[in-house]
Amino acid sequence: MKVTAEICVIPMGAGVSVAEYVAACGPILEAAGLNPELHAYGTNVEGEWDDVFAAFKECHQTIHDLGAPRVFTTIKVGTRTDREQTNADKIAAVRGGSPK
Repeated sequence: MKVTAEICVIPMGAGVSVAEYVAACGPILEAAGLNPELHAYGTNVEGEWDDVFAAFKECHQTIHDLGAPRVFTTIKVGTRTDREQTNADKIAAVRGGSPK
């Protein structure tokens, strides 16, 4: 099942600046082929359900391995069965482009 998702990881107990922990997830999401799009409060991804959630799990483990004792994560997930739609399609539709 194809899924679009947003993930926002928040390392806890790791100090005030957590950029290095969040940045460690980028290569994981890239390697999984999830077309990550970083934004100010999270990252959008798209792919197969199991691939997306396996990558999210790896992000958690990596952040723990870097020394964060806790990780709080919010995840938003969307699926549809009527047609395939990418994150780029959604953005284009909002900006006035023609959706697929």
